[in-house]
Amino acid sequence: MGEATFYFNPACSKCRTVSGILAERGVEAEVVEYLDAPPDRAALERVLRLLGTDDPAAILRREEPLFSELGLEGAGRDAVLDAIAAHPELLQRPIVVVGGRAVVARPPERVLEILE
Repeated sequence: MGEATFYFNPACSKCRTVSGILAERGVEAEVVEYLDAPPDRAALERVLRLLGTDDPAAILRREEPLFSELGLEGAGRDAVLDAIAAHPELLQRPIVVVGGRAVVARPPERVLEILE
């Protein structure tokens, strides 16, 4: 299956559900509490590649107040990635990376797509 990484926020119920799914299946993942250890720009680029997209909207939490405060509506790719790197609360969650694939596990059951 390959190495697994789990971008996790303990306050997020979907993250906790995904954590349970991984545990049930015996998947040992490196847990990245991204609010405490924010991914840098290179890590965000890697996640996008593994998601199969070049669009940072795929990993952006538009409902966060900071999205509006920073004026990210219609912002360019670089501005969005820089904002996520500087303000990790803008990172969509949970994100699970297994081997050469990634998924934004919303709903949490989407994690199963990369475990099979």
